[in-house]
Amino acid sequence: MDNWSQLQSANSTDVNLGHSHNPHAKPSDFEILAIIGKGTFGKVLLAKLKSDNKFYAVKVLQKKIVLKKKEQKNIMAERNVLLKSMKHPFLVGLHYSFQTPEKLYFVMDYVNGGELFYHLQREHCFSEPRARFYTAELASAIGYLHSHNIVYRDLKPENVLLDSEGHVVLTDFGLCKEGIDPESTTSTFCGTPEYLSPEVLKQQPYDHTVDWWCLGTVLYEMIYGLPPFYSQDMSEMYDNILHRPLSLPGGASSVACDLLMGLLQKDHHRRLGAIADFLEVKNHTFFSPINWDDLYHRRIKPPYNPNVKGPADMQHIDPEFTKEMVSGSVGVTPEFSNLSTSSPNAFTGFSYVSSDDNFL
Repeated sequence: MDNWSQLQSANSTDVNLGHSHNPHAKPSDFEILAIIGKGTFGKVLLAKLKSDNKFYAVKVLQKKIVLKKKEQKNIMAERNVLLKSMKHPFLVGLHYSFQTPEKLYFVMDYVNGGELFYHLQREHCFSEPRARFYTAELASAIGYLHSHNIVYRDLKPENVLLDSEGHVVLTDFGLCKEGIDPESTTSTFCGTPEYLSPEVLKQQPYDHTVDWWCLGTVLYEMIYGLPPFYSQDMSEMYDNILHRPLSLPGGASSVACDLLMGLLQKDHHRRLGAIADFLEVKNHTFFSPINWDDLYHRRIKPPYNPNVKGPADMQHIDPEFTKEMVSGSVGVTPEFSNLSTSSPNAFTGFSYVSSDDNFL
């Protein structure tokens, strides 16, 4: 039994990849259309599956870079979380994952309404009803991850996509930590500077409430245009997060301010969500206009429609990526070319296929 089959057998009760699952997917099955994103370990491509002409986002990671930076554990955690994400409407879904001798592949939903960060940059801030809608969908997604004992740890506008209708889709699970039940803590220093919680900055043990802090930071940014403790000077910003009282300028309702004060409570034991997690957050008065059952079933009309023209529309993707020629992405990063090719055992769980082309 191969690695993929073992994984399916072990998780048959809680993983559903749908009828399109193909454990023998390989790079040559896809037509590459454009580069739509870049990261530390590789690139994200818009690709069309030749057999059915469906569009996917394909995340391609260079094994040598992953191993050089000793990130294989995080990559496997990302894959595990992606498998579980298929059950939730506001988490990006994984369709296939496989590996060649040189690379790892995640074949995921192509979500083309643009990053929340992109829309915030363009509009500076959102109306409170619009911010409430996005925050509610994000809270639902975070609550789902917590119910599976997963802490997300990197909630920020760059990791939030809008789909073609305008619903939130949370992506990039590379910093997720599995196995964190309500009584557990972890202590790895990770995240994005503007969104780090005080307990992470202090390098103290922390729990699921780091995600509620990040949610408060994102909500604040949607309402006011910048993260709450932002400074161009990194050390000053860290000092602000640790010591400066939360500033709430005019323009937000009293219930929005109350929610922000609850989520951005520096003492994580007193933070909103510390006792009853998602239930505590969803019951806050700020969300009283939200019917949570309708929200989960996507029956609430999004306040903004990206107006995409079809499944291959890239109008909301940063031109910095899409203008790059796909052929320029072929090959191994020179810095790591002297490393030996890894064994598939380093990435157990990915199905293994022969390298049949130069896909990225």
